[in-house]
Amino acid sequence: MGFFDKLKQGLGKTKNSIDEKINNVFSVFRKVDEELLEELEEVLVMSDIGMETSMKIIDELRTRIKKEKIQDEDEVKKALKEIMKSILDIADPKLNLETKPSVILVVGVNGVGKTTSIGKIANNLVKSGKKVVVAAADTFRAAAVEQLEIWAQRSGSQIVKKEEGADPASVVFDAIKQTKELGSDVLIVDTAGRLHNKKYLMDELFKIKKVIEKELPEASKEVLLVLDAETGQNAISQVKAFKETTDITGLVLTKLDGTAKGGVVLGIVSENQIPIKFIGVGEQIDDMQVFNAEEFLDAII
Repeated sequence: MGFFDKLKQGLGKTKNSIDEKINNVFSVFRKVDEELLEELEEVLVMSDIGMETSMKIIDELRTRIKKEKIQDEDEVKKALKEIMKSILDIADPKLNLETKPSVILVVGVNGVGKTTSIGKIANNLVKSGKKVVVAAADTFRAAAVEQLEIWAQRSGSQIVKKEEGADPASVVFDAIKQTKELGSDVLIVDTAGRLHNKKYLMDELFKIKKVIEKELPEASKEVLLVLDAETGQNAISQVKAFKETTDITGLVLTKLDGTAKGGVVLGIVSENQIPIKFIGVGEQIDDMQVFNAEEFLDAII
């Protein structure tokens, strides 16, 4: 199965939710008018896109309908998808890995699939010919290091770890040393996922980033926030909370195959102006791919 087929299959619940509702609206209305637009806006809100983003999309659609004198249902749908694509296409979804080595710092609350995502991203990079080192700097969650070790083995990456409760910044320091010694291309750093104690999380991330800046000042750096699509609108508030503690360069959306709330992708990007870099649409190691706005929209509408 090709990735687009996997994507369509994985986004099946979201497609059934959004596409069905949109088609129902068009089956009731025979002309393109204000009432149709109001119904479409309600569909978008109900599809977890969020009130603010839904209003923005419909306002733009209203303007285009007037300007281009759109009368046809298919033309309305086409314009709707183009507007959505312009929201999602805010930046190149490819990772910035210009230097050797480059660093990817991965953040996110516990339970979103952070460790699994690291394993899958590492696998993606190894398959593209890169040597990867993974730093197990989430030293506070008992199973985090063991879980990461399994994923490192699966993906063909090296792992640097210490005992439970060790200083995360010291793990990162050792991992940078090993990355240099092995001549590896990418260092991926796992971090602890607690949001209830933001001050502690901020201090920890600050220390880790300080080590990276000191030891690899010239390296390309990505800070990826992992989000669980199943949490819907809650994912948007997580982005806002993490933005207060660190400069996020990209988002990773997991568990899109298990939810009808895939529409939240639009709300997250629109409200935060941060690009989605990867999406996960399955359990397997190769079920995470670089985000493509056009393919994503084709799979849900």
